[in-house]
Amino acid sequence: MLTENTIEQSLIEQLVQQGYTYYYGADIAPYSNNAQRESFSSVILENHFKESLKKLNPAIPESARVEAFQKIINLGTEDIMENNERFHTYLTNGVTVEYQKGENTIGINVRLLDTENIENNSFWVVNQLVVKENNNEKRFDVVVFINGLPLVFIELKNASDEKATLQKAFQQIQNYKKAVPNIFYYNALCVISDGIDAKVSSVSAPFSRYLAWKAPKDTTNTLQTDLQILAEYMLHKDTLVKLIRYCTVFEQEEVKNAEGIISQIKIKKVAAYHQYYAVQKAVAQTLRATHSTDGDRKIGVVWHTQGSGKSLSMVFFSGQIITHPKMENPTLVILTDRNDLDDQLFGTFGNCVGLLRQKPVQAESREHIKDLLKVSGGGVIFTTIQKFAPETGNIYETLSDRTNIVVIADEAHRSQYGFKGREVETEEGSEIRYGNAKYLRDALPNASYIGFTGTPIEKEDKSTPAVFGKYIDVYDIKQAVDDGATVPISYESRLIKIKIDESTMASIDEDINAISDATEEQLEKAKKKLAAIDSVVGHPDRLKDIAKDIVAHFEARQQVFEGKAMIVCMTRNICAMLYNEIIALKPEWHHNDLDKGVLKVIMTSSTDDSALLQPHHTTKKQRKDLATRMKDPNDDLKIVIVRDMWLTGFDAPSMHTMYIDKKMQGANLMQAIARVNRVYKDKPGGLIVDYIGIGQDLRNAMATYLQSGGEGTPIVDIKEAIAGMLEKHEVLEQMFIGYDYKSYFSSETAQKLQILLGAQNFILESETLKNRFLKEIGLLSKLFALSIPSAEADSIKDEVAFFQAVKSRINKFSSNGVKSDYEVETAIKQIVDEALSSDGVIDIFEAAGIEAPSVGILSDEFLLEVKNMQQKNVAFELLKKLLSDEIKIRKTKNLVQGKKFSEMLESVVKRYHNNQIDSAQVLKELSEIAKEMRLEDAKSEELGLSPEEYAFYSVLKNNDSTSFLDDEKMKELIHTIVEVIRKNATVDWSKRDDVRAQLRLTVKKILMRYGYPPDVAKMEADRVIAQSESLADIFSRN
Repeated sequence: MLTENTIEQSLIEQLVQQGYTYYYGADIAPYSNNAQRESFSSVILENHFKESLKKLNPAIPESARVEAFQKIINLGTEDIMENNERFHTYLTNGVTVEYQKGENTIGINVRLLDTENIENNSFWVVNQLVVKENNNEKRFDVVVFINGLPLVFIELKNASDEKATLQKAFQQIQNYKKAVPNIFYYNALCVISDGIDAKVSSVSAPFSRYLAWKAPKDTTNTLQTDLQILAEYMLHKDTLVKLIRYCTVFEQEEVKNAEGIISQIKIKKVAAYHQYYAVQKAVAQTLRATHSTDGDRKIGVVWHTQGSGKSLSMVFFSGQIITHPKMENPTLVILTDRNDLDDQLFGTFGNCVGLLRQKPVQAESREHIKDLLKVSGGGVIFTTIQKFAPETGNIYETLSDRTNIVVIADEAHRSQYGFKGREVETEEGSEIRYGNAKYLRDALPNASYIGFTGTPIEKEDKSTPAVFGKYIDVYDIKQAVDDGATVPISYESRLIKIKIDESTMASIDEDINAISDATEEQLEKAKKKLAAIDSVVGHPDRLKDIAKDIVAHFEARQQVFEGKAMIVCMTRNICAMLYNEIIALKPEWHHNDLDKGVLKVIMTSSTDDSALLQPHHTTKKQRKDLATRMKDPNDDLKIVIVRDMWLTGFDAPSMHTMYIDKKMQGANLMQAIARVNRVYKDKPGGLIVDYIGIGQDLRNAMATYLQSGGEGTPIVDIKEAIAGMLEKHEVLEQMFIGYDYKSYFSSETAQKLQILLGAQNFILESETLKNRFLKEIGLLSKLFALSIPSAEADSIKDEVAFFQAVKSRINKFSSNGVKSDYEVETAIKQIVDEALSSDGVIDIFEAAGIEAPSVGILSDEFLLEVKNMQQKNVAFELLKKLLSDEIKIRKTKNLVQGKKFSEMLESVVKRYHNNQIDSAQVLKELSEIAKEMRLEDAKSEELGLSPEEYAFYSVLKNNDSTSFLDDEKMKELIHTIVEVIRKNATVDWSKRDDVRAQLRLTVKKILMRYGYPPDVAKMEADRVIAQSESLADIFSRN
């Protein structure tokens, strides 16, 4: 039978076969024969860690190792992410300590991890590890220790239990982070699995960023579960060490709270499988291409679709190349072809100084790039490719002939990489100019080239392979969507809404194509063409129609789908004119201050701009602030209008819609639409709304994509989402066969509540039906959000609202009443039936259709009211939930009572779900549990014991060996024990092993004084201390 335990054992066996050493948690616990931990609060295996430090650093004085040990044990803060970054730095770079040698103070590096000789590290897999912290005791499924450090945390659930989902495993880790944060100070990776599916991410990642780890493409497909694949490939010793050392970074992100105060938060990012494999292939190709005699200087091209982490892959590659001994302190030149892209990529690299071990430098001029490259080694240099064009002539001076220079090009398929000469007009006549690839070769004749691109290289493009070589790795749109690294993009043409004369449009197509890839400087030279475009595309009547349509469309989407939008226009004038038209409709969206307002225009500006453009002038710093606002899902800035800024390299995950009124083609078009493919909460997809007719351009771009070996469809028509929505709606309709819910829509409010309650009761008839309903309404809500606004979505809006209302009420009866992060992390809003909405908050009694009781929930009157409810399934869920909550409270105060009632409840629920008892019997038995609770409370008063004292009474009375004590003697014993504990309960007593050990001994002596045999006294003393810890806060306050 498949259980959590069998899944655990299977994983351990696999890791042992891969060379790991296995220990059961209790076998290396404190007080065991092979104790590796100093106490139960220890999360590092101190004894083994000390041995590892000695093994890795044999020549270092013991005093230096001791100091390094202390630095790791005491990281200096209580913040998980701050400590995690400090530890990661120590783990990857070593711990620098100072020691005295004679009269000199010597700085020395103490290694925690051997990245050169992997087998020099120890790899232990430990299960059922018990950790005690902050009065909490937690037992972890599986932890992987490297050199005694808890680097990989694996939370397992049972695949055969439909309630044991990956979301539950993720939520468990979030709970652990709050209850026992210490172990996460040292965490490198968190794995969640149900034994079949398995996903991995960092300690700071939301559920949406947990991804499966897949086998390399060139491996034979065998029937393996995701967990087995993850264990075989990611937990392979060499991969694990490289992943931690070279493919992990920390970034700072700005977030704004409700008061508008901006703060920095730390985010840890670890490579996904496609990034890791690509980086390893790229490193191998770099070593080949840069070889001083045999290298061909062409490393290759990495095609990873936009949104799948291409920029970070470049960082990971750079970090590994920089430190590779065979590269002998290389110089990296990162090339872009636009200043704004240079700034964006520079920002990403600048965030990752820890991995790069040096600060990247941005070349400010042609002279600056020359100075930066005339060095003997080292450096991460950012520059635009245009800085390599000679000011005069067609030969660029040689800056360095070293072979360990690596040129990394972002978007490696632009026309600038050509070698061909072309004749250009100059003031003196004409001269031959070459593509920038030629000038790069002049400047760095022995450099090697690697390209990273988010779109495929066109078959006709011969210059890109000539410079960079062949594809190293491909990760296409289909793979990214399948893996959850990006979301799918839908396309909707709204040309029919915005009428434009076809013959007029055709006459300016040539003008549009001429400026489609032009820079702002080049546009200045094309004012005639711009004027023609402004007069047709920017015609006031046309822009009025577009503004009206965008406002209606966006507001309809916002009702059901939280997020942001981008509008792309042909010219800067059109951007400004469209802004004015939208603000005429929605004046409240405007604000003069840059840090306020719903709508902004993002574009470059110059001093001689017209009055129309002047209000939208921004500096580079102001645009950076606006980018921060746009990226923050909680900020009021919801829509930006752009011409070409932010169309590449800009990430705002909550952006779900792009309104395009600009002709774009090929790679530029594919990069632009990828702004809406980022993963955000449960965002089902992005939408492209077309006002100018890019349909054919999209089809052409797709053809290029498919010719280049890409799979799947980059764009799906919105009609497909609508068809899926209607199909799911039909599925839900069929689930209610046998219950007439349709009368809901023509009923009065009071009657509506009864129908809603009946629908709940109908769906709660069986656990299978309930789970299927919750799954299908989740899918319908996503497809509905994608399909809004449309006539089809509008026609079923009321029914979707009804199904969502049933779902929200059923969720009120979930075991803990608290939404998991996964449920809270939703971008899809519930449609509210105005007739039923008060403040939108439904309490559990309202969900059950009864009033909140004025008497206690355990009273006979209330229990009778629940038993007499017409909807028996709802009554069962209500009573189960109330008892579950009551037991949870009791568990924190009285361990024995909590355990007893928890087992009773579990048994009754299990028998009901197995159809061993009917609904009437289950309500009767649940009521009996409630009465039993009341009797326990009465017993405490009868004995004259406080609730805290009664908790110890329950502990000691629970053992048959103590039955020789009558109640009076037992009361006397308990008073004595409680008095001793109160006296010794300092503020942090439950965390201090010495205080707890002394207390345990004192309690044992008291028990023996009252006639307990020594062995029983020892066992009961442990249970008394455990009960004391659960009441630690109460005792330390008194």
